[in-house]
Amino acid sequence: MTKRSILRLPDIDQHDLERLLTGELDDPFSVLGPHRLPDGGYHLVVYLPDAAAVSAITTRTGEVKLQPVPDAPGVFTGEIPSAEDYRLKATSEDGHSWEYDDPYRFGAVLGAAAADVSSRDGKDPLWRRLGAHPMQREGAGGVHFAVWAPNARRVSAVGGFNGWDGRRHMMRRCGGTGLWEIFIPGLREGEAYKYEILGKDGVLQPLKADPVGFGSEHPPENASIVRDLSGYGWRDEEWMSRRHTRNDATQPISIYEVHLASWQRASDGRPISYREAAEDLVAYAADMGFTHIELMPMSEHPFDGSWGYQPVGLFAPTVRHGPPHEFRDLIDAAHRKEIGVILDWVPGHFPTDDHGLGQFDGSALYEYADPREGFHQDWNTFIYDYGRPEVANFLIENAHYWLQEFHVDGLRVDAVASMLYRDYSRAPDAWIPNTDGGRENYEAIAMLREMNASTYHSHPGIMTMAEESTSFPGTTTPVSGGGLGFGFKWNMGWMHDTLEYIKVDPRERASHHHQMTFGLTYAFSERFVLPISHDEVVHGKGSLLGRMPGAGEERFANLRAYLGFMWGHPGKKLLFMGQEFGQVSEWDHAGTLDWAALETQAHAGVQRLVRDLNTLYRGEPALYAKDADPSGFQWINADDTQNCVYSWLRRSGDGGGDVAVLCNFHAKEHSSYKVGLSAEGTWREALNTDADIYGGHGRGNMGAVTAHGHGMHGQPASAEVYLPPLSAIFLVHSG
Repeated sequence: MTKRSILRLPDIDQHDLERLLTGELDDPFSVLGPHRLPDGGYHLVVYLPDAAAVSAITTRTGEVKLQPVPDAPGVFTGEIPSAEDYRLKATSEDGHSWEYDDPYRFGAVLGAAAADVSSRDGKDPLWRRLGAHPMQREGAGGVHFAVWAPNARRVSAVGGFNGWDGRRHMMRRCGGTGLWEIFIPGLREGEAYKYEILGKDGVLQPLKADPVGFGSEHPPENASIVRDLSGYGWRDEEWMSRRHTRNDATQPISIYEVHLASWQRASDGRPISYREAAEDLVAYAADMGFTHIELMPMSEHPFDGSWGYQPVGLFAPTVRHGPPHEFRDLIDAAHRKEIGVILDWVPGHFPTDDHGLGQFDGSALYEYADPREGFHQDWNTFIYDYGRPEVANFLIENAHYWLQEFHVDGLRVDAVASMLYRDYSRAPDAWIPNTDGGRENYEAIAMLREMNASTYHSHPGIMTMAEESTSFPGTTTPVSGGGLGFGFKWNMGWMHDTLEYIKVDPRERASHHHQMTFGLTYAFSERFVLPISHDEVVHGKGSLLGRMPGAGEERFANLRAYLGFMWGHPGKKLLFMGQEFGQVSEWDHAGTLDWAALETQAHAGVQRLVRDLNTLYRGEPALYAKDADPSGFQWINADDTQNCVYSWLRRSGDGGGDVAVLCNFHAKEHSSYKVGLSAEGTWREALNTDADIYGGHGRGNMGAVTAHGHGMHGQPASAEVYLPPLSAIFLVHSG
């Protein structure tokens, strides 16, 4: 490079020009674009690799041919009168010409405060600053890109718009914040893009998808897609104004857990779209009486077989079912049917795919650097570095993003136990203790607390729930009281114990009796959800129906009785799709539910039972109002081991009628079973799982029993009740 070429670039030294040509310049705006001359006018520098000629077109001087810089291929210079009033015209070697706005004539979009990604600003949230945003800038339409890569030497936005050439759109470093940005005029929604990052060691990283990208290509392609999130016309104002009355612990909450890709398939075998789900799934859940739909992770993920639990695009609704606005259509439709929507949220780990967050800027940026902290051996995934403020804020802001931009009503946080403990699933010598020598991950705990406290504060009426498989104290205790601040916790112990019991032959259940009662020893220590989740119907476990002992009618009777037990037990309800009609086969994420099974009476009967259980549950405050209050529950008889009968009372405490729940898990009937009840008079048989409409034999109590003033089981009254084999009966006091 000659001295002469440098003289043509005022105030630019040779080293910067060399770094420009080698793709290492971290401040391209100091070289490229218009630069004020001492005697007026501007000296323009353009770098356009492979261009044969470049001109500047201005309204004052017309077309000004820029001169190529000797020994600097692709660099062109010239003088123009104004820094704003010009466009560029380029000509290729084959004579093709095109005009475009120079991205290096535009000033910075983000100020110093906006470029700080380590703290929350509710008025200007992270996702409004980072990512790719269509906008108007200084009279031109285009897309603004911003990404956090503090250890990079150089970052470029690349895509089809520049031939995936990282030399064409090198980004501006925003001071010392680690943020890089550029406004590229002429781009629009729908553009595919990635970031080309030169690490601090001078090594180019694999092209990276945008950590705050709002859309993605269809897998297996994995570029980010520019999506405009503005302008959606929500129609759920009524729901949003009063959803706090639907998500509270004192309200009925019955959740239908759904893997959208396999819930139902279109006629051509493809997964249904968000808009199709807005019609079919929402209508079905409403008809079945569920209060909420929980969607397994909808964030973009490269591998179908992860079911979404290894997400790469935390801010992008998966394109498998449509673009972001259509995902909003699904949520809006649910709200207008009085159904809340809960999303599975995965802040515990992320996959090692090259285009993802791992070694994002050539360093362990999002993950802990030490694999004893930063790598999940079970799942072959990276673990977020919760102690880095920017990473913790990235996750917290992502939670706010779904709640704010998509009107989601709740987040079910996946694998919380793996976040809470540094030694989770690790050998004694394969983990690093905390600063006090213990196993708790203080940084993850702090992040979860801040996430819960801030989301509940900013989004009234939402709920969060933890999939937490240990007995970590205070999971649902407010942050102000020293807890983690979740609204609810999945009751994994209850799920495990009761499923172990129900698979035992009914004639041998006496020795397992305590497995059904043990959950009541801690039922009110947290606000619990009783889950029969997707994890219980995969990996060789079979379906819920398949867990039931016996064959034919007995198997279905066991299932119906178990569902009755679940709906009568304290705790909110969650049922994975397919179990509401007794799916025979294990769940297949690549297939669809066996809807044809509903043509048989047995399966249709189970479906009707779940619908009626939801109706009864929602209609009787005693079954939900005090789910987390021990005064709302009382055993009638927890110790009838030989008869395999469990009986209890549910109470609302507001003057409403009590509900008695009686479950017979023996294969024999009890024709005159004496049971204590809380009041004399008529107790309506509100639901009997042996009813013929559910596929049973129609054995019961002729619609009601009468309680007389003969005390029993510590209750002031008692009655004789017929208990069919393998059944659950709900009696409602009606005076």
